[in-house]
This record gives sequence, structure tokens and C-alpha cells, in this order.
Amino acid sequence: MDLFGTAGIRGSVETDVTPELAVAVGRAVGREADEVVVGRDGRTTGPGLAAAVEAGALSGGAAVRRVGVVPTPALAFASRGRRGVMLTASHNPPGDNGIKLFVDGVEYDRAAERDVERRVEADEGPVPWDGWGDRRTSSPLPDYCAAVAEYARAFGAPLDGLRVVVDCGNGMGARATPAVLRKLGASVVSLHANVDGHFPGRGSKPTPDSLADLRGFVADDPDAALGIGHDGDADRIVIVDGDGEVVHEDTVLAVIAERYVRASDAADPVVVTTPNASGRIDERIGAAGGRVERVALGSLHEGVADVRASGETVAFAAEPWKHLHPRFGGWIDGVASAAVIARFVAAEGLPTLRAPVTERPYRKVSVPCPDGAKAGAMERLRTALPEAFPGASVDTDHGVRLDRPDGSWLLVRPSGTEPYVRLYAESETVENLVAEARAVVESAVERAS
Repeated sequence: MDLFGTAGIRGSVETDVTPELAVAVGRAVGREADEVVVGRDGRTTGPGLAAAVEAGALSGGAAVRRVGVVPTPALAFASRGRRGVMLTASHNPPGDNGIKLFVDGVEYDRAAERDVERRVEADEGPVPWDGWGDRRTSSPLPDYCAAVAEYARAFGAPLDGLRVVVDCGNGMGARATPAVLRKLGASVVSLHANVDGHFPGRGSKPTPDSLADLRGFVADDPDAALGIGHDGDADRIVIVDGDGEVVHEDTVLAVIAERYVRASDAADPVVVTTPNASGRIDERIGAAGGRVERVALGSLHEGVADVRASGETVAFAAEPWKHLHPRFGGWIDGVASAAVIARFVAAEGLPTLRAPVTERPYRKVSVPCPDGAKAGAMERLRTALPEAFPGASVDTDHGVRLDRPDGSWLLVRPSGTEPYVRLYAESETVENLVAEARAVVESAVERAS
């Protein structure tokens, strides 16, 4: 049984993430926990699924602490010292929902997910009647917001009226980010800040198109220093500059990571990121005296654990749009990123922050590939791509990534959810690089099909 993707369980509430599944997952978690905190985002299906998870956890023998409608980072914060279940489909359409599991502030690793899958498949049933848990209600939001603000004060400069525009997208960012920024002294304008599971203001995925209101507002407001956009559960963040343009997600990652590395007192601070992250990150981390460790998509927390197990210090961990702040907690946190970035902007200004970052043209292409041909195609590409681009350093841990001497790079990896092989490339001549690489990929797919 394969329930989990790269970010928990997610799908249609009519066919995939049903109340029946929510009861089973809740019971599987409850059987291995003394206490479970349960939260949800603002989707209309959230109350029913949360009730189902609670019923499962209670009948599995755990005490349930209901925390209501909260951002995913706040639920993770509340899961420290216990288990946590968040009902959210993040940036998916409103007809979807999902289940994300935490233990002691960290997402379940693959081994823990497999154990849940085993328990769900075994259908173990409830514990005896006198072993059922009790249920109480609590709110972690005030403590969480206070903790984020206190953490952010270690970076940058006081906001002192810095004008920040936050597009909450009718999602969970509305419950935290404006409040945290105001606590830090910012002048905040909030867009789409009413929580509504239909997402009437814009789609829950923050993209250049869906953030049109935010981009226009910032561009038209001469006092706005930056714009911030969140996804439905506020673990993702997108930054908009004073001209209303989206700052590339890898540039944002490089800016934060460089400053975290410089602030670290470790001899060799590590930044954990993913194979699809830009070489601009390596350049800025190297300039700051750190190094980059890449892990599979969706495995930041496992990568952090592995680096720490080797005795090294993790200064920052991130994949595009999603940041994990090790000094604050073990979860992905868009609210913390919003606070920290605002403090950096207050200290240096967004143009100054971006200036040292080399922003080469970037492309992502999806090459059709039947699921049954993916393994064969990737096996061929492990030799075909290095042969096509001699002189590049090659990494085959998570797909095939080639880093070239001129700073350009490309990555080819199979999609875990769709019949495609993904091609990522960054180069001053990116169209030529994509065309050459795509021809190699298509040939490998054809031979493997």
C-alpha cells in the first residue's frame, strides 16, 4: 500500500482522502502515540476529515488535542514532544485535501510512513473501550507567533514601519504572517486575508499569474518594500520586489542561506537543498564559507538528520519556495521565512540582497515518458548525458545532474506522480542547453519504451 507522496497524503476527498481513510490513518497514529495534536486548514472538507482523524486517534488509544484552523507550521510547532496530524492539501485545488504527519516537530520519515501504511492495510481496529483517549481543545497560535517573532529578531534590522504587502490567498497565512510582521514593527497591508476554503481571491498555489493582485498592488505603492505570497497552508513563500516582479525562488533561497552560513560559528556549515536547486546557491554558499548537500525532493528533514548524524552543523535547509530553519524548528515554515526576509530587507534593501546573486536564465521542461519506461530511460541517461556534455561533474544520487565549468547545470529526474521525465536547466544560453538535453532524453525514452 502506497499512501504517501513527497508531502504526506494528498488527493480528491471523493476518491482518495476520504473520511474512511482519515479514520484509519488517525487510528494508526493513535496506536503509536500517547498524545496527538490535530489541526486543519480552511478547506470546506476540513471539519469532517479532522473529526474522522480524531475518532481514529481516540479509538487507537491516544489523547487528542484539537487546535483548530492553523497554518501547517503552527501545527508542527504544537507537535513538539508528541505526534501531530495536519489536514491540508497545501496549494492543491479546493476539492482536494490531505493528511500530513509530524512527530516532535518533524515530518514523518519514510520508515514511519511505511509503518502507518502497514497499520492501515492491516485494519487493526480500535483498542478496548477503556483504553480510548480523551479530547481537549487548545490554541498554539499565540505562542507560535510570539516564537517566530522572537526568532526573527536575531537577524537583520528592526522593521520600524517597513511597508510589507502580504497576499494570504484566503489561506492560513492570514492567521499568522500579518500578525507576526506587525509584532516586529512593520506596516502591513493584507490581501485575500479572509480564510475561505473555496479560495475566491486567487488559486491557492502562488504563481506569477495567481499573484497578479499582489504584484500590481506592490508596483503601484511607492512605499512598499516587498510583497509576500503564501500557499494554502503557509509553508510556502514567494517574494515580490518593489517593481511587482516575482523574485526567483532560488535567489531567495541563496540570499537567506548565505546569511545563515555567515552567521554560523561552525567550521563547515552545511546548507541542505534538492537536486533541482540552482547553482547560484552553491556559488553564494561557497563564498560564505559553507557547502551544499543535496537530498531527494520531499526529504529535507531526512537530509538534515543525516548531516547532523555525521557530526556536522546544518545552517539552513530548503527546496524552492519551502524553507526549514534548523535554529527554530524541524519543519518547513513560510511564516518564519517571511519574518526573517523582512528583517533582511529592512537592514539592506531587497536590491542589495539580490545584487551578488548570479541569476542565469532557468527552464523546466516535462518530457513525456510512460511510467514503465522511466527506470530504463534513467539508466540510459546515466551514461548518455555525461557523454553528450563532456567536462561536467556528474551526480546520479537523485536523477542525473550535470554541473558545467561555466556555472550552468542541468538535471533530469523521473516524475514521481506523472508520466514524465523532468528536465531542469540553467544557463546563459538555456534554450540551446534545453534543446540539446531534450534530444538526449527523448532518445533514451524512445529506446526504453
